[in-house]
Amino acid sequence: MPQFRLSEAAELLGVSDDTVRRWVRGGQLTATTDAAGRKVVDGAGLAAFAREQAARPADPSGVGRSARNRFVGLVTAVTTDRVMAQVEMQCGPFRVVSLMSTEAVRELGLAPGSLGVAVVKATTVVVETPGGQS
Repeated sequence: MPQFRLSEAAELLGVSDDTVRRWVRGGQLTATTDAAGRKVVDGAGLAAFAREQAARPADPSGVGRSARNRFVGLVTAVTTDRVMAQVEMQCGPFRVVSLMSTEAVRELGLAPGSLGVAVVKATTVVVETPGGQS
């Protein structure tokens, strides 16, 4: 099972190292010590915590933005059958779902707690800006 140092967990969750340390001290997030004596968080536990902490983004009508095409995050769920699979990821406050072959899931070793990058390719991209601005 993947493990993440506290600084890596902080980066994935979009918070400071100190915030992650406070969560560990407060019991909200469980950490253990690795062979090198560093505090680490289990990947599956971090994925569950990320999902619990994820907040929906504010109403986009008040903010100008254009989504990026690469979302780094943690796999939070994998559902497979003989041929196809659904992989859910928590990428900061965003939930990304991908459909792929079960073979691809096995080859990539995707499981809750795995680190992944969701790369989105679309033929249409919508860019929004606040109303009344040109």
